[in-house]
This record gives sequence, C-alpha cells and structure tokens, in this order.
Amino acid sequence: MFDDRADAGERLAERLRASGVAADLVVAIPRGGLPVARPVADALDVPLDIVAAKKLGAPDNPEYAIGAAAADGSAWLNEDAIERLGVSESYVEAERERAAETAREKERTYRAGEGERIEGRRVVVVDDGVATGATMLASVRRLARAGAAAVVVAVPVGPPSTLDRLRAEADDVIALEEPAAFGAVGQFYRSFGQVSDADARSYLRR
Repeated sequence: MFDDRADAGERLAERLRASGVAADLVVAIPRGGLPVARPVADALDVPLDIVAAKKLGAPDNPEYAIGAAAADGSAWLNEDAIERLGVSESYVEAERERAAETAREKERTYRAGEGERIEGRRVVVVDDGVATGATMLASVRRLARAGAAAVVVAVPVGPPSTLDRLRAEADDVIALEEPAAFGAVGQFYRSFGQVSDADARSYLRR
C-alpha cells in the first residue's frame, strides 16, 4: 500500500537506482503519472517530459478500452476484444484518429514548446500504475517509433498479465507490486485523488 503518488514515486526511484537502470530521460503519462515521475527524474538526475495516449472506447461502452493511441498515431489494439465485440475496421480507425488528436492536444496543453528529444536516448516511462496497460502499451510503441535507444517501463503496481504483455514490448519493466488479486490501481493507494491539469503541469516546471 502506497501513501500517495509521491510516496510511490520515491519508492520507485529507489528501486530503479538499486536495479542500476541507466536513463537519459523520464517521461510520464499525464495526469496521474507526473507526481510519481517527478521523484524518479530527480533521483536519476535527468529531464522530465510527458508522453500522452488516449484509450479507444468500445462503440456501446466508451469506458471499455479496445485499445489506445498516442499523439503520433502509434496504437495498441486489443484484438480479442475487437473481434469479440464485432467492432468494424472503420470504427477502429476513426476512434484511433480521435484518440491521437486528443493526445496531441494534451501534449500541446502541457508543454510550453517542443518536447524533449527521444531519438537515441534511454527513456524511462512512468505512470501511477497499470490495469489493462492500453495507454502504456501505446506510449511504449510511440517511444520506440521515435527512435529511443531503450524503453523501460516503471510503475508502482500492475497485474501480472499486463506486466507480462509490457515485458514483450519494452526493454525492461520495473514494478514494485504485482498482485494476482487486482481490481484497480487506486486500491493500492491510501490517497488517490484526482490530479488536476494545473497540478500536473507544475511537476514539469520543477
């Protein structure tokens, strides 16, 4: 159980240092990933930036993710869910474009200018936890597509099945907790309030 996102970030930073993870850049998935990523970036003494991704919602249930897309259009699709629900290819493509535009707008909102260079750099991507892993998978694919030398996923908590899926895509995955009984990320925090855009942006300015 983590006290809050800052506590999770400090513990994650300790694990990364103990594991000898080398990084040139830390990126967070906003909003909840930024309070966790700030202590990580400080501990590794590297810049902090963001990578935004948005879930693709199912036709009759927007809250149910059938995938996710990052700002450059990189996407991860839950092919099993798409097939089971009978989702059309045209719907998936339209939803991917919508999600990518939402992610681009979020990045424009958070940054004052251009983002940090990805190409050739060892990147650690941080969130406050993963459940389905859709947005994290899309983010990992975007970083790889941008030419990152290595992509390491670092999260406080996530279910084993999702972490295994991430291990197949990232160069390494660091997770403090891998509970078999997993309901939602928030159940592993004593305090897990919403992070406002203004608060999230403040972590980038430190």
